[in-house]
Amino acid sequence: MTRTLLLILCLGMLTACDSGGGDVLQTPDEEESENGGQNGNQGENPGSDGDPIDSDGRLPALPPGTTSPDPNAGIVRVEPRDDETGGGFATDIQYRNDQGQDEFYVDNIAFDGDNVYTRGDPVTGVAQLGPYGVYEGKEQATDPVTGTTLDTFTYRALYGRSTTGQTEFAIVRSGSYIDYGFGGFVYQRNDVDDAGNPVRLVLPDEGDARYLGDYAGIRIFEGRSGLEYVQGDAEMFVDFKDFNNGNRGVALYVRNRQIFDSTGKNVTPEYLASFETDSDGGTSSPGIAAEVNDRGELVLPPLRPVISPNIADSNGEIAGELREVGTFEDGATSVTAEGNYYAIVSGEDAGEIVGVLVIEGDDPRTDNTSFQETGGFIIYRQ
Repeated sequence: MTRTLLLILCLGMLTACDSGGGDVLQTPDEEESENGGQNGNQGENPGSDGDPIDSDGRLPALPPGTTSPDPNAGIVRVEPRDDETGGGFATDIQYRNDQGQDEFYVDNIAFDGDNVYTRGDPVTGVAQLGPYGVYEGKEQATDPVTGTTLDTFTYRALYGRSTTGQTEFAIVRSGSYIDYGFGGFVYQRNDVDDAGNPVRLVLPDEGDARYLGDYAGIRIFEGRSGLEYVQGDAEMFVDFKDFNNGNRGVALYVRNRQIFDSTGKNVTPEYLASFETDSDGGTSSPGIAAEVNDRGELVLPPLRPVISPNIADSNGEIAGELREVGTFEDGATSVTAEGNYYAIVSGEDAGEIVGVLVIEGDDPRTDNTSFQETGGFIIYRQ
């Protein structure tokens, strides 16, 4: 069946370098907006110029989306529109699998073929990152008048859905721009699960909990074209005794991240070897101190939380800051990337959490180049 995900797409005015079932979440019409919306009180189109989300003074603010969140209803959040880079949004993002086609439909993105994204080729590309599917936009289009075949741009979509069907996320990014280019994300708690049962959240008022699960993301660049994939493990600790406004009770870690190029080759060793630290004397110490996973493979420095108040609320929504801090061979440390993460808790036992993070940093392999990593995670209470 068809699943529609509301998605804001940051459509930058940039220079191109090269050519399952369940609920439906979509932009309500005017009548629905006046009545407070549907599908979790989504309300007014979050990409419009309507009233902003009241984020209760939290920092970072929640992304736009559901205007009247409730623990007993679905919640959807989308990437904010960025008018400084041109901006735009799409409202017809669909995961289609009603006939076994396993594909995405992505509207309102220029030069992505026929708007249909199909599962990546596991031989020549990437089809799967952990439990999450990777989808490719067609890189050719046909002129319907002349029949001429035209090259288009490189677009990829990443899709994750929990084992219960309570939560899911989607990310769309392009590798064909010298700036970050077109893209967007959405994450949500659904109205019903895969069994058709209403989804609600019951937050404990005592005890601590640990959540574990998979993380995957897409990296794009400012200063050059191309894209890469990232895969790792997500872990979150929650202190439910303080899970309310003014709390300090949430900590997210993302560990064992590795980088893969568009063909699926692990390029983590080359990436890490490109780091250098300069001393006051002008000499340099190459490389970053090695960290490895349980298979002995090199991994990126972990993402660590910035613990602060006002990052979670009684609706189960979370918004916090993350930093990647690298330790170099000479003992020096440095923030190598930073950004924000956003998440939603779901379940009568607060059993799962879905989220998205966005971090940025300098790419050590190329001068005057920065990267943006957008990743999603679904984690389960242990």
